[in-house]
Amino acid sequence: MEDHISKCLNCESELKEKYEFCPNCGQKTTEDLTLGVLFYNTISNYFSFDARFLKGFLPLMFKPGFLPKKFIEGKRLLYLHPGQMYLFVAFVFFFIFSFTARKHTESLNTQLRKTLNDNTATLVDTVNIRESDSIRVADSIQKRKSDSIAKVKLRKALEDNKFLTGMTETEIDSIVATTNLNDKDLNFSFNEEKIDSLIQNNASDQEIYKAMGMDEDDGWFMRKIYAQALKFYKARDGGNILQAFYDTIPIALFFLLPIFALILKVLYYKRGRYAHHLVFSFYYFSFLFTVFSIIFGINMIWDIPDGLDWLIAFSTFIYLLIALKRFYGQGWFFSFFKGSVATFTFMLLVIPFAAVIIALVAFMFY
Repeated sequence: MEDHISKCLNCESELKEKYEFCPNCGQKTTEDLTLGVLFYNTISNYFSFDARFLKGFLPLMFKPGFLPKKFIEGKRLLYLHPGQMYLFVAFVFFFIFSFTARKHTESLNTQLRKTLNDNTATLVDTVNIRESDSIRVADSIQKRKSDSIAKVKLRKALEDNKFLTGMTETEIDSIVATTNLNDKDLNFSFNEEKIDSLIQNNASDQEIYKAMGMDEDDGWFMRKIYAQALKFYKARDGGNILQAFYDTIPIALFFLLPIFALILKVLYYKRGRYAHHLVFSFYYFSFLFTVFSIIFGINMIWDIPDGLDWLIAFSTFIYLLIALKRFYGQGWFFSFFKGSVATFTFMLLVIPFAAVIIALVAFMFY
């Protein structure tokens, strides 16, 4: 009986249909792309990084949609596996980002300490303290400290989000200078004088928790909230919380990427399995991490103008549109519409929700 001849999807070499693997390149001849196959290949190939990354880097950056399309077509050994590429690029990005994160946390802590020391020294040097005025001066010092901490945090938040708000340094200075941060805005919900007195008298944490308002029947979560609130109240150390926030981001991305793929699945529900959309998301996020790695790397040497930041952000959206058109094969109108829906859904709903969760986790475990 004559053997039927077929072609390998990867190298396109002719082979007999009875062969389970291609004798030329070694790829399995019949392998449907499922979630199991995708993640098995991710794990098994993670430590086999080779020249395929270099071969796929230029297409990743300058040919949107090319790599996921080729992978779906069956060419899965010519280029680096999408999951492997994503893990490698994400590792590089967070390594570079760690320097920026450390700089932010150290700057915040240093500025807080400097502000507190400067304000205390100024008050002590300029005010002629009399015995009858000691309580008033102490209250004034505490108020100045709290006001300074709040303004430092306000400035830090505005400066970190200049890219999103478009504010200039002059506008930020004006907002910080004119913002009235009174005692009501800054106080904790508990009696601070009582808590300070308990701390000075070396009271146990359980006593302090009760003074803060914790009930005896509160569960683990609420007890943890009170414990972290007391920890923050004692240290007033925003830098550690910020660092914990940064440290949690890589973990969160392992959940955000599948959500982005799910959004694509909803928008393109007739265009393949969920695993196909996940392949596209792996490559697209790899592109984003590569771009951000370059940007953060340059910013470590030279501060990029805000206008260029906006241009780069817009270029990643254009990249997404081209990639969607090439990968899913629809026209420009549908690609623009679905790309806009996916972007706004992810940016305005998913990421803000994730940021709240990350902030809560950072506060709970810093």
